[in-house]
Amino acid sequence: MSVVLTTRSRWMRIRDHLEQTGAPAFRFRQLIAAWQSSTAEAFADVHALPAALRADLAERFGPRLHPLTPLNVQRDEQVEKVLFASESGARIETVVSHYRAGWDSMCISSQAGCGLGCTFCATGAVGLVRNLSADEIVAQVMHPHWTRNGLPRPASVAFMGMGEALANPHVFDALTLLTGAGYAGMSARRVTVSTVGFAPNLTRLANEHPQVTITLSVHSPFAQERARIIPIEERFPLTQNLDILDRHAAESRRKVYLAYLLIAGVNDSDDHLAALAELVHARSRPELFHVNVIRYNEAAGASPDYRAPSTTRVDEFVRGLTSRGVHATRRRQFGTGIDAACGQLHARYLAANPMIAAPGDTELIPVMPVRG
Repeated sequence: MSVVLTTRSRWMRIRDHLEQTGAPAFRFRQLIAAWQSSTAEAFADVHALPAALRADLAERFGPRLHPLTPLNVQRDEQVEKVLFASESGARIETVVSHYRAGWDSMCISSQAGCGLGCTFCATGAVGLVRNLSADEIVAQVMHPHWTRNGLPRPASVAFMGMGEALANPHVFDALTLLTGAGYAGMSARRVTVSTVGFAPNLTRLANEHPQVTITLSVHSPFAQERARIIPIEERFPLTQNLDILDRHAAESRRKVYLAYLLIAGVNDSDDHLAALAELVHARSRPELFHVNVIRYNEAAGASPDYRAPSTTRVDEFVRGLTSRGVHATRRRQFGTGIDAACGQLHARYLAANPMIAAPGDTELIPVMPVRG
């Protein structure tokens, strides 16, 4: 089975359609208001629109406002993970973290699976099923599932779920939908895009969405070792990506984040610590670079040789960076018990016989990967 995704978001095509048919501009605003409030599942539910217009939109664009269906929910302390299925049958996972300070952060997926093969990551072990459309990406944030369960719209959104965000060109329309005043209207500064270093689209991101927060995964300051952890290093070296971020930081004056996944006996030595600090100090604006140190999480399909370092070693590594004048913190993580932490998402593709429950069904049905 092949799935063909349009290169333009359905919401953008709806706006064009309404303009072309001469509908008043406020009709699109009414539709977006229903979408933002997550009160409508289908065009038929948007009662502010005339019945004839609702029927026309449903006929042209399909009946549903959201191209995702929640299939399964898992909860751990302060974390909720939802398994979604797209209309094509592809599966993705979305994670919400509830912080005791009273705000929520959502981690969304940009691809079903991932084709970059990072050796620490369960999603990479799946391989690429396909890119998500812009509408599928944004539906994770806007889906009525959250408000039906009494959850507020998340205070921040991070492209840190399944997939390499910058390997998917639909991410740029998704960012427009999330941050555009005529769409979801989130503050761009509350949106984070994480990448392992897909350099051409990193340049595009910095140019087109300069206020979005960028996180670059480093995981080793040494090129050969980094290539074993993040194979795309051989195609787009860390040095190339850091040069792009140098220019971005200088022009935007926005803080840039470097993620460092600490793996016991692999990249946690004092030599790694010193080389990472030197890497930061070599930046044109080192004060704008912040290192987030992440304790490795055991992940299905990841290298069997990888182990989590002790909490003491993680704290020592962070202190070693700060003592060398580098802004650094340990990133708090939740959800390891339900495979919801960094590198653990795999949407059950790695199960021997991947089975998921259909909505309202008690039986389990197979969902096959869809390529296209």
